[in-house]
Amino acid sequence: MPLFGNTFSPKKIPPRKSASLSSLHTLDRSTREIELGLEYGPPVMNLGGQSWKFEEGQWISESSGNGSGRELQRLKKRNVQLEEENNLLKLKIEILLDMLTETTVEYHLIEKEVEDIKTQHRRKK
Repeated sequence: MPLFGNTFSPKKIPPRKSASLSSLHTLDRSTREIELGLEYGPPVMNLGGQSWKFEEGQWISESSGNGSGRELQRLKKRNVQLEEENNLLKLKIEILLDMLTETTVEYHLIEKEVEDIKTQHRRKK
């Protein structure tokens, strides 16, 4: 026998109705877009007074002062391409300078051998 009377037993809550109270699900997509103005575009958000749009897997700032965020992204990509090309050209110049140095050394060695042969030939006469 419980000390304070009946034991605590809450009433069972009846299950919720699964039917939606909204009639939006009965409208087709074009009607919903016309009636409610639903446009499914890229997500947009505002942070710190700047508007950002999600396009092509990246967040792009739309409210930059000097130009569009898309233009900035394009310029950054172009800058990376030019830096890679510049590095490649520097490497090619380094290789060409090495080849020129090697060829110059070979030329001087051959020239010295020819001079040595000439001096030996003169001594024999």
